[in-house]
Order: sequence, then structure tokens, then C-alpha cells
Amino acid sequence: MYQLLIGNKNYSTWSMRPWILLKQAGIPFQEQLIQFDSFEADSQFKTEILKLNPTGKVPALVDGDLVVWDTLAICEYLAEQHSEHALWPQDKTLRARARCISAEMHSSFQGLRNLCPMNVEAELTHIGKQLWAEHAQLRADVARIDQIWSERPDDDSFLCGEFSIADAFYAPVVMRFDCYKLPISASSQNYMQKILALPSVQQWIAEAKQEQTFVPFDEPYRQHREEFLKA
Repeated sequence: MYQLLIGNKNYSTWSMRPWILLKQAGIPFQEQLIQFDSFEADSQFKTEILKLNPTGKVPALVDGDLVVWDTLAICEYLAEQHSEHALWPQDKTLRARARCISAEMHSSFQGLRNLCPMNVEAELTHIGKQLWAEHAQLRADVARIDQIWSERPDDDSFLCGEFSIADAFYAPVVMRFDCYKLPISASSQNYMQKILALPSVQQWIAEAKQEQTFVPFDEPYRQHREEFLKA
């Protein structure tokens, strides 16, 4: 059985992607949570993850003696190993699009990443309004993501038809948009609700809220976790 090493569910966007993919596809795996404390070289987190992953980051997928790191590499490996699940779309055109938008998510949107870190348990609407007003790069990133989401095959579908790796890649963006209440089109709001309704996403959210862990370096907008918690 696979072992998936992940970080805190409240904060770790990269961990969320393969976790959601595995859950949604029904592929069995064991989860190993390595709590964030800091990313300093001598931190407990770095000490634990470096035992298996030479990059010192999460996620990492362990399959016997093989360790696969980097979220996109993990998802590609799973797609190869489980072709019966069609983790990439079967249609050639949709498959190419799914790969393009997943790679774009993997390498782009630095404004969104830097300004709006994922924080599942927090309600940061007021911060979102401030960031939106002050940062053109954030507005540009959101506009591009809105365009990607709005170009799905139809309003009731996932990004490339059926659920795929592309949707797993954008699930943490849904978490960010929900936390900061960034303005998007009605079509993209429909897509967000579709992702939020997935059993795998609901489980991730519930377990993130149960962590009850406050990691200061992942909290640029709160001094303690009691602030702005969702009711």
C-alpha cells in the first residue's frame, strides 16, 4: 500500500493535491502527517521529512522502495500505475488541456501563493478585500484562474469533464478563494461549490479544522488561532 507523507491539512496546499486525488479515486493509501514547526534546517519537520525525501518537502509518495516527490510527479506516477481510474481525461484534447492547466498551477500564480496562503479554518474576508485593493498581481492571478475555471466543458462539469488531476491541483485554490472571499464570476463560483461538495474535500476540511494547531510562520494575518475562526 502507498504511504503519503503530508504536512498540516490546514496549511499544506501541495499535500492536499495528491491526497484529494487518491481519496477521490478510491486508491488505498496510508497517511503520515509530519507536523510543521518551522522550515529551518534543524527543525523537527526537516529532520523527519529528510529521512525519506531529499528535497525536505511534502508531499512524498512511498511505494515500496520507491519514493516519488513533487506533487506533479506523484500525480503522473499514480496516473501511470492506475490507468483504470483515468486520472487524466481519456479524450486527447481534454487531456492536453488538463496537463497544461495543471502545469500552469504548478509553476505560476506567485501573487496568489505569496499573499493568500491556504488557511482552511480561518475566515479572512477583510484581509482579502485589502489585498485585492492593494495588489495588481493578485487581481491578475485571480482573473487568469477565473478564465481557466470558466472555460470548462459545461457549467456542471469539472475542469476537463470528469474529475481529474487538474481538479486536484486547483482544489487548494478553492480553499484560498473561500477563505479570502476573492471576487470571481458566477460560473467559477459554481465550480467552487462543486469542488467543496466532494467527499474527499469535505473530509480534508473537517480534519484540517480538527488539527487545532497554530503555526506562526504560516499565519501572516493572525496572532493567535482564536481570531477569525469560522463559526
